[in-house]
Amino acid sequence: MSLRISFELTDRDLGFFRRALRQSRAAVKDAEEAEIVEAIHAVLEEIRDNRPLPDFVGKRVPELESLICMLADDEWQLPEEDRERLLATFAYFADPEDILPDDVPVIGYLDDVIIIELVARELQHVREAYDDFCAFREDFEQKQVKALDPAIRRDRIDRRRQQLHQRMRRRSARQKKSSLW
Repeated sequence: MSLRISFELTDRDLGFFRRALRQSRAAVKDAEEAEIVEAIHAVLEEIRDNRPLPDFVGKRVPELESLICMLADDEWQLPEEDRERLLATFAYFADPEDILPDDVPVIGYLDDVIIIELVARELQHVREAYDDFCAFREDFEQKQVKALDPAIRRDRIDRRRQQLHQRMRRRSARQKKSSLW
């Protein structure tokens, strides 16, 4: 038997999470991006080792991994503002003593999951553009002859990335009014 609990986060509640994210990022402001990504990988490894994992956490792990891939993809060239959002999210998630300490049984990752869910929703258009970019790149590479000039490949990939970046900026601008940031 499962139990469904739902609640609404008000603008005031979201403000609380905004502050927590800003504080978390400020606390590691001098950390290199690679250090933050390494820390988030360590936390994910630890989470996987702590079986049984609560389903509400396990369900978000692939989402978190996808966000990490998006940040690390050099060809995607994630805009700086979005990079900072993800780094703040990762810094928060990697902190075991955040709003709700991670070692509290069952609910220790609840605040982390809320943050991931909120950031994923706010980066929806970025994620959709990135997914389209990955699909384009994969399709392009499957259809192309192995002897394709790397400059041509780079030009086509760059052009598609620029188109998708423009699309995500337009869509994100419409959404910004109710943003977590």
